[in-house]
Amino acid sequence: MRHVLGVLGVLAAGVLLAVSAAMNWRFGFSLGRTELDGQIYGAASAAADCMKALVPFFFFAAVRNRIWSQAAASALVWTVVTTYSMTSALGHAALNRFDSTGERAQEAQVYQDLRTELKRAEEQAAWIPQHRPYETVQSEIDGLKLDKAWKWSKGCTEVTTNMRRQLCQQVTSLEAELASAASAKKADAHIAELKSKIDATAGTPALSEADPQAKVLTELANAFFPNVKIENVQMALTLFVALLLEIGSGFGMYVAFSQWRLYDRQPKPVSPKALTEVSTAAAAVAVPVLTPVTVQTKKPRSGANDNRSLEIALETPVAPARAIEAPPAEVHQAEPTVVESKVVAPVARLVPENNTERFYKENVEVRDGSSVTATELYEDYCSWCDSKNKEPAALPSFAREFAELGVKKEKVAGRVRYIGIALKSDTALEEVTKSLTFGTVAA
Repeated sequence: MRHVLGVLGVLAAGVLLAVSAAMNWRFGFSLGRTELDGQIYGAASAAADCMKALVPFFFFAAVRNRIWSQAAASALVWTVVTTYSMTSALGHAALNRFDSTGERAQEAQVYQDLRTELKRAEEQAAWIPQHRPYETVQSEIDGLKLDKAWKWSKGCTEVTTNMRRQLCQQVTSLEAELASAASAKKADAHIAELKSKIDATAGTPALSEADPQAKVLTELANAFFPNVKIENVQMALTLFVALLLEIGSGFGMYVAFSQWRLYDRQPKPVSPKALTEVSTAAAAVAVPVLTPVTVQTKKPRSGANDNRSLEIALETPVAPARAIEAPPAEVHQAEPTVVESKVVAPVARLVPENNTERFYKENVEVRDGSSVTATELYEDYCSWCDSKNKEPAALPSFAREFAELGVKKEKVAGRVRYIGIALKSDTALEEVTKSLTFGTVAA
């Protein structure tokens, strides 16, 4: 399931990155004076946008490794390329939004004009008097003009008798009706043309508002902020689209790849030979045998560690113990002190999983009443990594991994201290100092 989510996240981030790179390429191409210059600017813009998605990996890796110069350079590069990409995204989003808004406004205005003109044409057609069809009136007029009285009156220019007068009045009435029929015919043709134009826009949405989204958001915002204008909402939407592309393309890849934990260190494979050697060495020292001896010394040693780790690091060879001849001790009649031998149960996992645990096995010992500051512990860890040619982890990662080992941590006098442990380097130095001091006193 983790891999499926990671793959889906990478695909989504890749789409956002491709869209942002395409917008940057178009913006850079528009800056060129010639086609070749446009191609150069466009390629540089697309590369800068891809760099924007890669810089987070470089930045956090540098911070993890405490390489502050590289981290600062990565932050500077990311700021520059993101600012450039943001400007191109804003320009592209604003251009497309305003162009589409202008087109919809023009279409809405044309539609409203057609509706208004149709209404006016229908009103004008309603004002025309009642009439018969144009062809009917025209044919009746043509029939009257065939009468002899029409010829004798010379087209109603010489009206001398009642018969001619009645004919001319009838022709005049028909001509008036013919004019009304012609006006109605013309009005019907205009109305039909307007309706056909309106029907042509039936396939596209005829909007009363050029930007319905901004209109709705403006009305909603006015319920809480009465002074919000539609221009402010349009600007906010443009900025939101640009931020979506820039943040999604800039950090999408880094967030998606977090499913695979790129920065987790995997344990190195250990050969069977090394495992055999470690098991043999651990078995050899697992159960020490102590002989009860009553010895009086001038100064008893304190602070002995009776709970030392029995695991031996792979890199440290097992040195043979030297026989030390003790001088004859003065024996008193006293009860012999019996030193109990403690058998430590073998550790189930002999090979450390990570560098922090290996450092704990080799450089840290359990000691009651002792404590080590977090700074001293981390510095000793870095020195151990340098001696082993290993890359030290960052302080937060080291603290988290060290806390998983079960060491108690407290804050004393404003400093974080680990309770119940001591560094072996400090212990060795303390033993050498005590030996020198004891030798001087004895001399």
